Amino acid sequence: MTETRQMFDEMYGFSDTAREPYANYADWIALEEFANLKRKSAQAEKLFRLTGITFNVYGVEEETERLIPFDLVPRIIAAKEWQTLSRGIEQRVRAINAFLHDIYHRQEILKAGRVPVEMIAQNEAFLPQMIGVSPPGNIYTHIVGTDLVRTGENEFFVLEDNARTPSGVSYMLENRETMLHMFPELFNRNKVRSVSQYPRSLRRSLAACRPTCSSDHPVVAVLTPGIFNSAYYEHAFLADQMGVELVEGHDLRVVDGRVAMRTTRGYQAIDVLYRRVDDEFLDPLNFNPDSMLGVPGLMDVYRAGGITIANAPGTGIADDKAIYSYMPEIVEFYTGEKPILKNVPTHRCSEPDALAYVLDNLAELVVKEVHGSGGYGMLVGPTASKKEIAAFREKLKARPDNYIAQPTLSLSTVPILTKAGLAPRHVDLRPFALASPNGVEIIPGGLTRVALKKGSLVVNSSQGGGTKDTWVLED
Repeated sequence: MTETRQMFDEMYGFSDTAREPYANYADWIALEEFANLKRKSAQAEKLFRLTGITFNVYGVEEETERLIPFDLVPRIIAAKEWQTLSRGIEQRVRAINAFLHDIYHRQEILKAGRVPVEMIAQNEAFLPQMIGVSPPGNIYTHIVGTDLVRTGENEFFVLEDNARTPSGVSYMLENRETMLHMFPELFNRNKVRSVSQYPRSLRRSLAACRPTCSSDHPVVAVLTPGIFNSAYYEHAFLADQMGVELVEGHDLRVVDGRVAMRTTRGYQAIDVLYRRVDDEFLDPLNFNPDSMLGVPGLMDVYRAGGITIANAPGTGIADDKAIYSYMPEIVEFYTGEKPILKNVPTHRCSEPDALAYVLDNLAELVVKEVHGSGGYGMLVGPTASKKEIAAFREKLKARPDNYIAQPTLSLSTVPILTKAGLAPRHVDLRPFALASPNGVEIIPGGLTRVALKKGSLVVNSSQGGGTKDTWVLED
């Protein structure tokens, strides 16, 4: 390592000796010529460009379509570590689905006072149109991306839950394909669990959530906002990998009480719609009347049981960052168990005492919008300028209920390949869970996002972060 390690490094801990999960890899890379690694890195970038793995950046006038940087040093997770993470994620996914069913039905958690009524009633992510609606199998969050961070050998925290339309799984799959192509010998030396089953598992899981009017061979489709969406590549990729149609709103209409897609042989009814369109734009008759992305009447068909929408409308309430702060109570309320995975301590700025504390300690905290994503609209106090902190202070005072604040964690690092050699950079991890009436399946791996700038804690691709292949070892 060419830079001093001051925080927990997943490859080396706090020493110069590789930790057990990295032992084989460390032996291999110690014998590799640096020039060869750089050549491989350039090759990998060329592969990504040829494949067309890009994402769009909003608010940038030039070069809005970018290549997500890929680092060829894998992130390696031991089997025992993964076992703990899997149990914790499954517990959390089950609790989130139970919570969503409850708040759109009997609202027992509100009656019990475990979550304040105003946190739901005044939340823009809560959809009154979903009250009384029970999706097949009571599954609301069919696909969940749980963002995890690590601070020590056995210290993992959930940073946030992505229960609406979690993205990034295509990069998980393409990262693995690239590593298999570039370094096949590494997979002979290390017993790495496969992630290639994800598209098959996703289609199987979605099919298991089909409505009662469906046949045993349900028709599945992916609904995309179109080519200008930041995750369009992923929408097209997943539709192709699952062998289903990729559709836009103008391809669909309501026919005889069903949502149907236009084909060369007329309109064909859809049983399961994997939507990558936000709630607001799903149905101009029920939500935003100006939407050109959705399907008029879609929600009426959904409420009547004529189609499954994955993820269900209204799931955004579960990944609201203010609701996140109540997740320990939510998990315990619905499972009767203590959470296996810990939350990051969170200050709700809507509460006067919490707001006063946050305003007094902005330079030490990370402040986020409750509905924010992609690294936008946040303040990382320790790396912010006095001017940025002063500007954010005014935002907080104007709309305190729009923000939460958290301490700045000492996030773990994993080496990346730089021009000077290997150097530690901060990472997070987004494993993907698939929920259906048959259970919860968690793909052994996930999307590791890495901050490519020295000292940066922001890993989002839209903010200059990159990705790594994530290895879960078999034993």
